[in-house]
Amino acid sequence: MFDRAIIEFDRALRTLAAPARSTRGTPGADLPEASLSEDDKRHVAALMRINHVGEICAQALYQGQALTSRDPALRESLEHAAHEETEHLAWTASRISELGGRTSLLNPLWYAGSLALGVAAGVAGDKWNLGFLAETERQVESHLKEHLDQLPLGDGRSRAILDQMKVDEAEHAATAVRLGAAELPAPIKGAMRAMSQVMKKTAYYV
Repeated sequence: MFDRAIIEFDRALRTLAAPARSTRGTPGADLPEASLSEDDKRHVAALMRINHVGEICAQALYQGQALTSRDPALRESLEHAAHEETEHLAWTASRISELGGRTSLLNPLWYAGSLALGVAAGVAGDKWNLGFLAETERQVESHLKEHLDQLPLGDGRSRAILDQMKVDEAEHAATAVRLGAAELPAPIKGAMRAMSQVMKKTAYYV
C-alpha cells in the first residue's frame, strides 16, 4: 500500500511539474505555422490552455478511477486511456508554447478536484465508473468540436491536434461502453456539464 501511494504521488508530480512526453508525433507538426494576428494567437493559446487543463483533469480522473476499480480489465483500459491523455497533454503544452502562451496557474487545483471525482466514481462501482468515463469523454469530444469551430481557418497545426484528440476521446468513450458502462442519470450529466463550463471559462483566462 505504501509503495502504491509513492507511485501515485510520483505520477501526480510528473503530471503537474514535468514536461509530458508523447510516443506519437505531434499532429500537424509538419504543417507551416499560420500567420496569425496577436489577438488570434492569444485566443488560440487560451483555447489550448483549456484543453491542456482538460488533460490534467483526465490524468487525475483516470488515476482516481484506477485506484478504486475492482476490475483488472477496467484498470488496464483506464491506464491505456491515461497514456493517450498524456500524449494530449504534451501536444497541447507544445502548441501553447508555440503561440507564446502559458498553462493554467490553477492546475494543482484542477488535478486535486478531478482526483477526488475519480475516486468517488470508482467507489460507486465499476459500471458507474465506466459510465462516468464515457460521459466525460463525450463531453470532452463536444467541447473539442466547439474549439475546432472557433479556430482561425489557417491554423492547421492547432486543428490537427484537436482533430486527433477528438478521435481518441471518442474511442475512449466507445471502449467504456463496450466494457459495460452504465448510463448516468440526467442530473449528474447536467452537473458535469455545469462544472465543465466553470472550468472552461476560468481556464481561458487563468
